[in-house]
Amino acid sequence: MLVPCNQSIRWIGVFFRPQRHSLSPQMAGKHFPTGGLRSTSFPFSSSLAVTSLSLLALFLTFFFFFHNNSSSSRCLLISDPLDSPLHLSKRNPNPSSDAGPPPEYSFVASLEKFLTTRAPPFSSSSPADAAGSQSVVPDDADAPTAAAKALDDSMWKEETERLYGDPLDPWSAPSVVRVYVYDMPSKFTYDLLWLFRNTYKETVNLTSNGSPVHRLIEQHSIDYWLWADLIAPESERILKNVIRVHRQEEAELFYIPFFTTISYFLLEKQQCKALYREALKWVTDQVAWKRSGGRDHILPVHHPWSFKSVRRFMKNAIWLLPDMDSTGNWYKPGQVWLEKDLILPYVPNVDFCNSQCLHDAQSERKTLIFFRGRLKRNAGGKIRSKLVEALHNTEGVVVEEGSAGESGKAAAQNGMRRSLFCLSPAGDTPSSARLFDAIVSGCIPVIVSDELELPFEGILDYRKIALFVSSKDAVQHGWLIKFLKNIDSRQIKEMQINIAKYSRHFLYSSPAQPLGAEDMTWRMIAGKLVNIKLQTRRSQRTVEGSRNLCTCECRPGNITRVF
Repeated sequence: MLVPCNQSIRWIGVFFRPQRHSLSPQMAGKHFPTGGLRSTSFPFSSSLAVTSLSLLALFLTFFFFFHNNSSSSRCLLISDPLDSPLHLSKRNPNPSSDAGPPPEYSFVASLEKFLTTRAPPFSSSSPADAAGSQSVVPDDADAPTAAAKALDDSMWKEETERLYGDPLDPWSAPSVVRVYVYDMPSKFTYDLLWLFRNTYKETVNLTSNGSPVHRLIEQHSIDYWLWADLIAPESERILKNVIRVHRQEEAELFYIPFFTTISYFLLEKQQCKALYREALKWVTDQVAWKRSGGRDHILPVHHPWSFKSVRRFMKNAIWLLPDMDSTGNWYKPGQVWLEKDLILPYVPNVDFCNSQCLHDAQSERKTLIFFRGRLKRNAGGKIRSKLVEALHNTEGVVVEEGSAGESGKAAAQNGMRRSLFCLSPAGDTPSSARLFDAIVSGCIPVIVSDELELPFEGILDYRKIALFVSSKDAVQHGWLIKFLKNIDSRQIKEMQINIAKYSRHFLYSSPAQPLGAEDMTWRMIAGKLVNIKLQTRRSQRTVEGSRNLCTCECRPGNITRVF
């Protein structure tokens, strides 16, 4: 149900406002009896005229009410979209946006369209030209400068106007995030996208553990999806909870569009490190960075190996991460914590299973629990080999060694769509793309990762769609199978319904869809803004050396144990 907009209310008031009559001083305060009076000012047909005017007013009232409800100007939704029933179609898993062109969910297809319609051609100065750069350690980013102070004053003025301005102004709404997107040189942005596009079909490069390089880039391509949506023309954008601003003083956050994962995998090691140093210097030289020490800057580093050589200089920024592992293998202590950083889902490796697919797959789910992936991993992922031993030769269990190539994708997709439960153990880090593959396949995840942090958990309740099992219990022979078989069929049905409802939240698309992964990202960031501003302002006024700023750095690392 919609609340009518101000314009509708004004029109209603025109027709139903009580009439006020002016009285002469001589008549003021006198009592006029109503009984027996006859009109001398109107003809006999006045009753018909009044009736006609009433009908006209009623028609105009309903016309403007429905006209404004169909528009998007300042109309407030009363019902919670997360609780409404979803009817997902194969063409579009987001039913609220069927009016426009169908969104594209494939990274490769979306990137091809982006580069051929909106991007400049491949630059002659490729990212590899950065190899001659010298290592640069940034100057004291917190040192006050005239430019930083001027920007700070301008931003304070803008925030004050929003705070005390019109509460109905959409720019003043607390749920709207205002983002300034840096216009970085092409070597950090478009050239890297062209490099991926031009080598995607020809390369057969594999990582040391056998995973296809370009598939890993797709899996961690959140930097592309967010940036492509932010810089799209407003006429093509659907999301309204994030606004791109073109003046820095209007911004609450600053987005750094550097493709750290592509550069890590597709450039030579020394070329990549040199490009990282150049990006570091470029960003930390910006006035907005110096003003806040980077605390209001968004840095996508979704692959745990990316930007590793220089990210200690940008630890104050808001990092977009796959997880929070802090053993020291991936993130050093004090670099990541939930109060400032954001966990984002991997891009699924398998195709989205829509409502018809889920219906058709229901009768095919004969396997109790399924897993396909690397069975030998490091750190917390060592539990995988223990799980294999505990589940060996058990009826209803399918455990396969596999990678993320095309054949691996088909095998994983078929296996998940034919299984009731999908095992999601820790990998080298607590997270795994397998969790999101299971969700978009309609398979209930069984999570065995003691230190896993989950995306959008401030909005979503994962207990409604997944089972959480301690590593200590899971590796005991027979325990996991007995646990799964004892789950009530009504609970399983409810979880399957919730998975169908939740799956849209883990899909990146172009254009970005309401309640899709990009939308959920900005909803989470909006909830962090007050704390981000608090940390920024405290850092600006705290006397140097008086005390350390409070951070949450005491949490343990990934301690998924191998028993």
